[in-house]
Amino acid sequence: MSTSKRRRIMVSSALPNANGSIHLGHLLEHVQTDIWVRFQRLAGNECIYVCADDAHGTATMLKAEQEGTTAEALIDGIRAEHERDFAGFLISHDNYYSTHSEENRHYSELIYERLREKGHIFTKEVEQLYDPEKRLFLADRYVKGTCPKCGAPDQYGDNCEACSATYDATDLVEPRSLLSGAVPVLKSSLHYFFDLPGCTDFLKTWTRSGTLQPEVANKLAEWLDGGLKPWDISRDGPYFGFRVPGTEDKYFYVWMDAPIGYMASFRNYCDREGLDFDDFWGPDSDCEVRHFIGKDIVNFHCLFWPAVLSGADFRTPTRVHTHGFVTVDGTKMSKSRGTFINASTYLEHLDPEYLRYYFAAKLSPNTDDIDINLDDFVQRVNSDLVGKIVNIASRCAGFLHRHFDSTLSASLHDEDLWNEVAAARDGLAERYEAGDTNRAVREIAALADRANQYIDSHAPWQMVKQPGQEAVVHGVCSLGINLFRALVVYLKPILPRLAEKSEAFLNVAPLTWDDAGTPLLGHRIEKFRPLLQRLDKKAVNRMVEASKEGEPPAAADSVEAPAAEHISIDDFTKIDLRVARIVAAREVDGADRLVRLTLDVGDHRREVFAGIRQAYDPERLVGRHAVVVANLAPRKMRFGTSEGMVLAAGPGGEDIFLLSPDDGAQPGMEVR
Repeated sequence: MSTSKRRRIMVSSALPNANGSIHLGHLLEHVQTDIWVRFQRLAGNECIYVCADDAHGTATMLKAEQEGTTAEALIDGIRAEHERDFAGFLISHDNYYSTHSEENRHYSELIYERLREKGHIFTKEVEQLYDPEKRLFLADRYVKGTCPKCGAPDQYGDNCEACSATYDATDLVEPRSLLSGAVPVLKSSLHYFFDLPGCTDFLKTWTRSGTLQPEVANKLAEWLDGGLKPWDISRDGPYFGFRVPGTEDKYFYVWMDAPIGYMASFRNYCDREGLDFDDFWGPDSDCEVRHFIGKDIVNFHCLFWPAVLSGADFRTPTRVHTHGFVTVDGTKMSKSRGTFINASTYLEHLDPEYLRYYFAAKLSPNTDDIDINLDDFVQRVNSDLVGKIVNIASRCAGFLHRHFDSTLSASLHDEDLWNEVAAARDGLAERYEAGDTNRAVREIAALADRANQYIDSHAPWQMVKQPGQEAVVHGVCSLGINLFRALVVYLKPILPRLAEKSEAFLNVAPLTWDDAGTPLLGHRIEKFRPLLQRLDKKAVNRMVEASKEGEPPAAADSVEAPAAEHISIDDFTKIDLRVARIVAAREVDGADRLVRLTLDVGDHRREVFAGIRQAYDPERLVGRHAVVVANLAPRKMRFGTSEGMVLAAGPGGEDIFLLSPDDGAQPGMEVR
């Protein structure tokens, strides 16, 4: 990685809502951001990480009312809780602020006035759903009804979780208020709008400029090609937020001032540290601004936000890094199952670096969802961190302490091995830069395997007993410590606390990225002490139990699926598995993971969509055999109809493997 020019970067994570506790979903994003930020700092770049609580909106106002306090007191208490939990997970915010700040009021009003002066703001009367019992206009999240597009019941007032359609709350069929249960009535009110359709050409260029991941740009293209609507940036009082200038009872919609909170938090930091705000946010800035967000809010960050910034003469983001959702054991986080885990509950039971490492091992540059498999979580931490990484130091340090006064040898015992590990830093730097920590972790683990194989092959515990082998033992164990040190450098963005403990053990100043290329020779280290404990599955079970709501199951330590989720052998025999030959395979436009397969099942052909594009080049699939569930009901998809399911195995991403039968298999043959 080139270090010729020191980069100046402002980074943010999406703002947690000031209405609840930090949970695993928030932690994924903040850990991902923190790893990226720590790598940049380790590489010598100036990287400022800001965030804030998203404090405004009807939800804050209603919760404060429910708890018998003021909105200001409520958000202050939750902000302190959020800061504590993020600190517990070693998240290195340079400034953690609130959108309810004078800086945010200033920039919200400034941006609004600039947009208004340029003709981007207009008003019109709108009909809204109004709760006659609570006597307030209902935000989209406080209305549910039947989706007007697909007919799915129990959908919120702005979008459908079943078909992903977006619409106005007034379009819902049979709406009801979630605040009182009353049937809302239509009521007219004057609202302020931002002319988003007028930014269509700009956004079509911006979204394809390399600022976004391809799959995000493809999704946004659907909205852009379908025609954008003006964006309602105001809400009627009562509302907790900033009043629209020149009005008495109109307030900025929370999604208008929330992203401006990035600027406000940064301005607060600049005023404290003496930095020039315009260096980063001015229209001619040569610094970087990067946002890390979830894929559920790309419309706000990748359509509304850049359009507003451009219209108000501020720079637009350099990059928006988008990630997927978090699931636990393959399903949505659940309070009843104990898998909706808050940060504070996790910290009562487990080391935060376990989760940081596991997230890193799962994260990739794309928007795939991240699953926390609790058994895999335990196995990966114990195998990789304790069994591979820390094990290198523990096996070598004792010999150095007992026989060589804890002093490393003056030369390298195996320069080729050292050069191999040291040379990995450029490739690993590229992985971190791209957010491909999944691949970085795999490569680091492979280097740890090489180090352990080297130590095993020389067996210093045997050689030390042989006369005349002291110099070899000294060289082997010294190189082992140097390899461990390089691996700690590579893992430092992920495991800062382990790195700090290792630096104390190695008796060195805080490690930088370049240190992985220079060995310690003739250097005295400290006596080794355990750096990380093995992860106990019982502690994971206790965490799950502590997260459950309602009656716990009888077996407190069990995380197996309940019997009701099992199927019988009779159910299984209903599945018709057939050998199929792939006669055609092609990519699916607009779907990054799907491949359209034409299958010869013996007496007929059928088309199946399979999510294996990351693992297989479609052209190389032709002629291969696979196993297909032949009697699965056809499923109508946006791209066509899938007439079955191809079986595959693997953890996902690039590691997906077709179950190929023997060469003698024939299309249509039953699988038993």
